[in-house]
Amino acid sequence: MNANQFLKAVSQLQGWRECAFLLALAERSFPNYALFAEAVGMKTGGKMRQLLDRAWDMLQEEVAETAIPQLLAKLEALSPDVEAYDAYGVYPAFDFCQLLEQALLNRLNPSKHRATEASQLATATVMSFIELSEGESLEEDELVRLLDSHPLMKEDKNFQRNLVLALKRQRAPVERFITEIREDAANEGVSNLGISLGD
Repeated sequence: MNANQFLKAVSQLQGWRECAFLLALAERSFPNYALFAEAVGMKTGGKMRQLLDRAWDMLQEEVAETAIPQLLAKLEALSPDVEAYDAYGVYPAFDFCQLLEQALLNRLNPSKHRATEASQLATATVMSFIELSEGESLEEDELVRLLDSHPLMKEDKNFQRNLVLALKRQRAPVERFITEIREDAANEGVSNLGISLGD
């Protein structure tokens, strides 16, 4: 699947498939939030974990209209204010919050397509991390080469492509399938930035 085919496949995701795609992107970047929250003493990692779990549960059940706004309000309360922190970690943490927000908004208004933008956001999180950690003194063409060949970029690309392919092939959001993509997205606690909850 080349880049154009991937973009087309993402743009065609809808309904439960689009929601599952958004949740899987959020799941993959959850450690970025949890580690930041821990580092700055925010004590919100556990609450955010519950919120993400609740969002996954909703994939397979009917949800009351009022439930989603409540969850969105909770998410807003748990999201870090990027202006309030000097640490770089606030940005990947906030990106996670935006991905989860898109998944919840998808349940509120399924007719608005969100997967393409979310896919780009998840990839941009990885790009800016590489740029910051390894690309500071590079010329633009060197930076492009670094990003093209970087293991984290390849990992992100593979993860998103395999996810889209799996979703396209799957007929219904049966529990076994959702568990599989969720576990794959969780990546044993290693985020899209290669940082781990176990570190």
